[in-house]
Amino acid sequence: MNAWVGTHPAGLAFDAVAADYDARFTSSVIGRAQRKVIWHELAATFSPGQHVLELNCGTGEDLLFMAGLGISVTALDASERMIQRARTRWLREACGADVRLECLATECLDSLESSGRFDGVFSNFSGLNCVSDLGAVARQLGRRLPADAQLLLCFSTRICLWEVAWYCLRGNFQKAFRRWSGTTLACVGEIVFQVNYPTVSRLRKLFAPYFQLCSVTGVGITVPPSYVEPWARQHPKIVRLLARFDSLVCRLPILRVFGDHMLLHFRRVPA
Repeated sequence: MNAWVGTHPAGLAFDAVAADYDARFTSSVIGRAQRKVIWHELAATFSPGQHVLELNCGTGEDLLFMAGLGISVTALDASERMIQRARTRWLREACGADVRLECLATECLDSLESSGRFDGVFSNFSGLNCVSDLGAVARQLGRRLPADAQLLLCFSTRICLWEVAWYCLRGNFQKAFRRWSGTTLACVGEIVFQVNYPTVSRLRKLFAPYFQLCSVTGVGITVPPSYVEPWARQHPKIVRLLARFDSLVCRLPILRVFGDHMLLHFRRVPA
């Protein structure tokens, strides 16, 4: 039994928003634009017939994409309602796909029952920012994965230029610089939980010696964060133009860590 089930702070928070999460983010103009960059990397990293472990799967948007590519997916999330939504979508949209869903917090990977060899791990849109001990997660993954297994992990960045500009122009300097200290508290209804913003250098150290960092891709450098969605809906042509710029600058060494998110590609090194 997962000791975190029903008690994980971030899991409880996402329970509260699961019902309308797809409408608020997955199907949003900004959500689609940011996810397009990640899907490009996802399709280039994993191949049909491989088995991928997805952490923080949410409502299942990415697992459905991977299933459509012929990839087997074991998907986990700390939110019971997110897992329920993902299961409903899987049965409705891709019931023939090789998918396994389980309500399990990332911190409890050691309790995941063996489900065969994993060829890689994927986590999207900041689920890992809610994990306090990423070093422990790296060790658990290191024990499970074979040499050359790939990790694609998407984190919220510590400095988001869009966020700084957006809130500074509105005089809200607390929100403009909320990530810069490296940690903050998020509040969803009455649920408060900690969110961490590790740097690339810190993540490289946390995942060593099991994993080697291969590349960093910026996500949402020119495309704004999700809370700018009302503006984005009014200016879809501008957002499409910004998305094209994102694809051009997402790998530039300096800019790639100043977007809303960053996608890190690790490789499991030989023992």
